[in-house]
Amino acid sequence: MSVRIAVCGAAGRMGRTILEVCRETEAVEVTVALEHSASPMLGVDAGEQAGIGKLGVVISDDLTAVADQFDVLIDFTLADSIKSTLAQCRSTGKKMVIGTTGLTDTQKQEIREAADDIGIVFAPNMSAGVNLCFKLLELASRVVGEEADIEIIEAHHREKKDAPSGTSLRMGEVIAATLGRDLKECAVYGREGITGPRDRETIGFETIRAGDIVGEHTVMFATAGERVEISHKATSRKTFASGAVRAAKWLAGKDRGLFDMQDVLGLK
Repeated sequence: MSVRIAVCGAAGRMGRTILEVCRETEAVEVTVALEHSASPMLGVDAGEQAGIGKLGVVISDDLTAVADQFDVLIDFTLADSIKSTLAQCRSTGKKMVIGTTGLTDTQKQEIREAADDIGIVFAPNMSAGVNLCFKLLELASRVVGEEADIEIIEAHHREKKDAPSGTSLRMGEVIAATLGRDLKECAVYGREGITGPRDRETIGFETIRAGDIVGEHTVMFATAGERVEISHKATSRKTFASGAVRAAKWLAGKDRGLFDMQDVLGLK
């Protein structure tokens, strides 16, 4: 039996890619496509606007009206829209895969609370490769983290709205937790001027926004005499979309609870 998928932000870059991946994936079916109320794509066939052929699913702006037509909603839209979408899914008992980044602590808490009633996979990056990197970062932190200067360098396309990326922040959280540090206290976001000697306890972040870079992350553990680097480079948005669809299929078997891609991939 196919998992019925709703795609939020269906006319955006990630939304169109998710539609394409769903069409290529067995046991999933796109039954709902959503956009904001001012979108010029309302009423248009979701597949045709994505360039993958007619799907027979018209883009709408009313989630509640179509709640009986899907099982899991995939959302990579803006942080500002999460509160409303989350409330509607919670009230209608619909599961969610959330890949939106740039969320506040309050918005993350709202997701945790909603997971008491519905199943949610929430992850800053749905890529299998990135989530493998999270595990490698735990290992590297245990082995060399206390002696190393740790820097996280990330690059994305010029249109990305949040910085640092959600993925780089999650990398910092993984490292800090492994080392018993609080990222809010030890993070340094860029450097300028006369900064003095580097504090070994800090975790540095450098952000690049340029061109059409899909997503690149490198974590550097630098000690006297050697350097360990763990890197991931995405060349297509399909890697994130494929992970999201995989998460939606996995989540179909969960009634409620908050999960991430480590759960989906069996890495915990």
